[in-house]
Amino acid sequence: MTSPIQLKQTLHTWMDVFMHRSMRSWTQFAKTTGLSMPQFSILMQLHHKGPCGMSEISERFDITAAAASQLTEKLVQGGYIERTEDPNDRRAKSIQLTPKGKDLVEAGMTERYRWMDELISKLSVEDKPKVVEALKVLTEAAKQLEEKA
Repeated sequence: MTSPIQLKQTLHTWMDVFMHRSMRSWTQFAKTTGLSMPQFSILMQLHHKGPCGMSEISERFDITAAAASQLTEKLVQGGYIERTEDPNDRRAKSIQLTPKGKDLVEAGMTERYRWMDELISKLSVEDKPKVVEALKVLTEAAKQLEEKA
């Protein structure tokens, strides 16, 4: 039987390795694009949550409206996002990914997950179903926590 401490330590170790590897791949990819990590984070938010207003960007990233505007302006100029009038409030602007922005995010995600293919190749045939089952359990628990947030 696995103790709660052993489970916690094992998850912490996995998270440390996973996050280090994932962020390293992500940062390396972002550098090749010439974008900053905050700019890339905006693209990822738009990818995962869809179009949003500038106020959502400043709130989500805990930055001023002016800083959000500067970050998004560079993304507009690069052709990664487009700014339009918010249909609910003509004074506000809504931003969304362009096809170029979507392609960049997808390329980044492909690069970020590349090491997972290597990791999977290191697993034995016997271990693969165990990992699948464990990750399903963890994913479901994480979704339940997200629903409460």
